[in-house]
Amino acid sequence: MKKLIETIRNINKIEELRNRILYTLGIILIYRLGSFIVLPGVDPNMLANLKQQGSGGLMGLLNMFSGGAFSNASIFALGIMPYISASIVIQLLGMAIPYFQRLQREGESGRRKINQITRYLTVTIVGLQAPGYIANLVSQVPAEAITPFSAAVTSPSIFFWVSSTIILIAGTLFVMWLGEKITDKGIGNGISLIIMIGIIAQLPSSLVQEFVSKMGSLGGGLVYFLIELVILVFVILFTILLVQGTRRVPVQYAKRIVGNKQYGGVRQYLPLKVNSAGVMPIIFAQAIMFLPITLVGFAESDAMTGFASAFADYTGFWYNLTFFIMIILFTYFYTAITINPKQMADDLKKNGGFIPGIKPGKRTAEYLDNILSRITLPGSIFLGFIAIMPAFAMIAGVNSGFAQFYGGTSLLILVGVVLDTLQQIESYLLMRHYDGLTKSGRIKGKSATFNM
Repeated sequence: MKKLIETIRNINKIEELRNRILYTLGIILIYRLGSFIVLPGVDPNMLANLKQQGSGGLMGLLNMFSGGAFSNASIFALGIMPYISASIVIQLLGMAIPYFQRLQREGESGRRKINQITRYLTVTIVGLQAPGYIANLVSQVPAEAITPFSAAVTSPSIFFWVSSTIILIAGTLFVMWLGEKITDKGIGNGISLIIMIGIIAQLPSSLVQEFVSKMGSLGGGLVYFLIELVILVFVILFTILLVQGTRRVPVQYAKRIVGNKQYGGVRQYLPLKVNSAGVMPIIFAQAIMFLPITLVGFAESDAMTGFASAFADYTGFWYNLTFFIMIILFTYFYTAITINPKQMADDLKKNGGFIPGIKPGKRTAEYLDNILSRITLPGSIFLGFIAIMPAFAMIAGVNSGFAQFYGGTSLLILVGVVLDTLQQIESYLLMRHYDGLTKSGRIKGKSATFNM
């Protein structure tokens, strides 16, 4: 506690850091307030079916990422996910299309063009998703919940469809703008922080529901609830180890003497992450696993309906086995297309670096590729295990809302964003105590920063 107070005092002493944190908190407050603003013409007291729909399954996942805005029929109902989808598409295009590859090599100007294309694609995606959301909203709420209501005409007017579509598009673009403002003037990655805040917003209600259910006559009591919390802590610690785990490859740089100064000749390390793919394999696998749910609605035969229904069960054996295997495959795939050992070897050679005992060039690339192949396997297995942990939690009797925090995309996003934000805060603290670092060789404030 003493170190925490000391860290807060150090943060308060740095005016720029203090202003950035306050700015970020202000933007987050605006986002959370907007999540409760209901679409014009919708009665907020008649959304019981929509809230029930958002408590589990695909809709529950979308509702979690939007911070509950999906089930509230909010102007931010679609949240930031269309932008995430657009970013993933542009990232994949950058690996296959020469035009996007050229933009990635152009530096700041190329990045601006890519961001502009991403925004246009976001508008297109949310323009397609908004009518679907409105159609789902109309099917879930009573006819009288949407005004103006006429007993003779039970379907909403064209004006409601058009206005709601425009509002949902504007809401997503506004959320995207808020995220960019956090990145520019706040602390941390804005888009990631908005997703994290949306996930955290669901934690208190899920925790209360789990506590109430466990304190019921058939819940098991306080002991079972405390056991669940202890297991959750261990799962979070395991996830942190997975996110932070690296394989350090020693790199030696050639010594150069220019005048009276010596350059190079130092020994450094090339960090190769155990989980280089991050959360992307889970997102890709999850998107494919949602297909059986869609097939149920179009299935005509009993066999197809039974097959699709089996894979629509989030706690079923076949669903989780297939999900686990697909995560392993997608981890290898995404690591292969995002990390280029040949380019890493070329960069080392250009900068006068080499791995001791390994010949520069082709042999170095092969060596790095072998290391990546070996560490990707346990990384993918651990990632798959974390992804299916919510299913085990639900089988053990945990409510579906609270079980989402035992693993999956939500937990990985939470851990990754928190660690990244703390790292940025740490960098500001290190800059503030730079004199102490150079004079004594001791990084002041580092321990305090890690114990925030």
